[in-house]
Amino acid sequence: MKIAMVGATGLVGREMIKVLEEFDFPVEVLLPVASEKSTGKSIFFEGREITVISVEDAVAAKPLIAIFSAGSEVSKKWAPVFAEAGTTVIDNSSAWRMDDNVPLVVPEINAGILTKKDKIIANPNCSTIQLVMVLAPLQKRYGIKRVVVSTYQSVTGSGAGAVEQLMAERDGRKAEKVYPHPIDLNVLPHAGDFEKEGYTTEELKLVNETKKILDADIPLTATAARVPVTGGHSEAVNIELEKDFTIEEVKQLLANTQGVVLEDDPEKNHYPMPIHAKGKNEVFVGRIRRDFSVELGLNVWIVADNIRKGAATNAVQIMAHLIHNKLIAR
Repeated sequence: MKIAMVGATGLVGREMIKVLEEFDFPVEVLLPVASEKSTGKSIFFEGREITVISVEDAVAAKPLIAIFSAGSEVSKKWAPVFAEAGTTVIDNSSAWRMDDNVPLVVPEINAGILTKKDKIIANPNCSTIQLVMVLAPLQKRYGIKRVVVSTYQSVTGSGAGAVEQLMAERDGRKAEKVYPHPIDLNVLPHAGDFEKEGYTTEELKLVNETKKILDADIPLTATAARVPVTGGHSEAVNIELEKDFTIEEVKQLLANTQGVVLEDDPEKNHYPMPIHAKGKNEVFVGRIRRDFSVELGLNVWIVADNIRKGAATNAVQIMAHLIHNKLIAR
């Protein structure tokens, strides 16, 4: 069980190593991979000090699986190289998500599409993962007519530099700016880069990836905002269903969905919040209520740690599925 971790010293890479340890995964050899400036440094895995190596050395070592979390450009260049060498790649960037030949996988929803022939597998965007975890059971039971989602995304989604900008502003220190405006005591209606028609890349990822995972015909629109929190992403989701429902039915359905935790007791101020989701692997849902402005309308509030289930945990779950179902082929 030889596993390469490309981007091991980054925010998500470090979290993936933690998840591997917590899942007690039978990794015999871990190959931490990073950029040239980090090569030769050390990380700790299961109490052992391991030296960070170059991507070239990792390819030569022919690992069984390589998990990428080093950005799209690195993934575009090196994922095919690993795949050609017989390694199965699980990629956390946006590089391969919308490729028709690459499966986009949330294990609880569509792991069944994976085969031995899949040498590159894409991890969805963090906001997409928590959204489809709730939409999938609703779609299966009731059918979905339309979805409107507004996100409140943690600065951790922009990397360690964004966290440093927030904390520096909070402490009155100077730091390099990741965002074009202050993020502390502020909300930026600007997550990702602006594209044509005025949408951002984060908004387009939500729309396009959700359609690829669930149904290409689902009408969905999104607004993504960045907020000064570190615990995870939150989403206010308005859903029009095709079949009638009761709120109690919806709550029971979601409470019994693998990987989803129902937190919905407003009288006791019990609802999902990123401060409680931080460090957890589940998706939390609450504030479930009817939307009386449309027929068969439903409002829900979804929260998850974007570094955990939104990235590291989902990737490790994909790896576990591949190994358990003997889908790794040299």
